[in-house]
Amino acid sequence: MSDDVQDGFVRVRLDLSYDGKDFSGWAKQAGGRRTVQGDIEDALRTVTRSKATYELTVAGRTDSGVHARGQVAHVDLPVELWDEHRDKLLRRLAGRLSHDVRVWSVAEAPSGFNARFSAIWRRYAYRVTDNPGGVDPLLRGHVLWHDWALDMDAMNEAAAALVGEHDFAAYCKKREGATTIRTLQELRWERRADGVMEATVKADAFCHNMVRSLVGALLFVGDGHRPVDWPGKVLAAGVRDSAVHVVRPHGLTLEEVGYPADELLAARNLEARNKRSLPGSAGCC
Repeated sequence: MSDDVQDGFVRVRLDLSYDGKDFSGWAKQAGGRRTVQGDIEDALRTVTRSKATYELTVAGRTDSGVHARGQVAHVDLPVELWDEHRDKLLRRLAGRLSHDVRVWSVAEAPSGFNARFSAIWRRYAYRVTDNPGGVDPLLRGHVLWHDWALDMDAMNEAAAALVGEHDFAAYCKKREGATTIRTLQELRWERRADGVMEATVKADAFCHNMVRSLVGALLFVGDGHRPVDWPGKVLAAGVRDSAVHVVRPHGLTLEEVGYPADELLAARNLEARNKRSLPGSAGCC
């Protein structure tokens, strides 16, 4: 599948962040719901005085209420429009966008770049506190309160069994025609100096609800409701387990998206479009 930029257009990379509280996720929706994509596309159309709406492609779609610190998107703009507005576009977007979404960088993308398919990893953080007094009011929009003491060592031991390439069907909301095979590169917990526990979750890609489901399973281990080997057994079973809770979205933040060197972008773009199967599987998931 070719991803060549249409003649007369230039591909532009945007680096951005947002507080997801008042957004119905990233992707545009019918019915007038506010979304990050909709807000940025509207602002881009306004500040460039364009009649057309130029559609954004994003590295990772976030659900309603999920935040992003290091989100990446691209948009293909007419060369004439880009040449006219490139030097002032960032400041004009800052003046037009609401304060809960910011674009930090707008730059011509290297050849072969695709915000979604060129990415080689996404890194999320999920933050939770087991402080018996609750969440610091200044952090309440970004930290989940878990009303049980958590054993971080047990959670990390359970997490180790989930790292690697697996079919994460047990931890994903199934989507027709989409694979649930992913390579989980990192899953670990650390307790910060302020007592907040932070999970680092890094993978080549994520399926729907995967991070929040993994966190939910590990919290059940941490508070003693399930044994350390339970999340691994759920993974091996390969089917959704009603005991795995999808934790609330506000504790989740997309922190960073990784890309290969410029000369490898096009190859990664093509590779990422191939539907994966595990060794010995029929490739159907």
